[in-house]
Amino acid sequence: MIPVINYLAVIVAAIASIAIGFAWYGPLFGKPWMKIMGFSKDSMTKAQKDSMMKNYILMTIGTLVTAYVLAHTTEFGMSYTRTYGVAGGLMSGFWVWLGFMAPIHMGDQLWGGKPWKLFAITAGYSLVSILVMGVILATWR
Repeated sequence: MIPVINYLAVIVAAIASIAIGFAWYGPLFGKPWMKIMGFSKDSMTKAQKDSMMKNYILMTIGTLVTAYVLAHTTEFGMSYTRTYGVAGGLMSGFWVWLGFMAPIHMGDQLWGGKPWKLFAITAGYSLVSILVMGVILATWR
C-alpha cells in the first residue's frame, strides 16, 4: 500500500513546527537554553547576523523532510493501529519521538556532558513539535 501524501499538509506541518521552535527557543525557554549553552545576548546577536539566513534555510529543509517522513509514518501507523484522526496523529508522533528523537537527544546529554535541563528543553521541543505535526498530517489527509 503506497500512502497518499498531502503535500500542503506537509508544508503546514513544517510551518507549525518552525513556529513552535520560534516560541520555544524565544519567549518560552530561550533564556535558560542560552544560559545552558553558554551564549550571551551579544554572542547570539552576532551569530544570528553571521549565519541566520543559511540556518533558517537549512532548518526549513530539515523540517520539511521530517514532516514528509512523518506523513508516511503516520499513514502506516494509523493503518496498523486502526487509530485515526487526532488520536492517530498523536500516537504516531509520540512513537516516532520516543523511538527515534528522544534517544538521540539523550545521547547528546550522556556523551556531551550537558545538563539534563537541556535535554528537557530540546527533547520537549521535539515532542511538542512532532505531536503537532502528527495531528496536522493525520487530520488533513
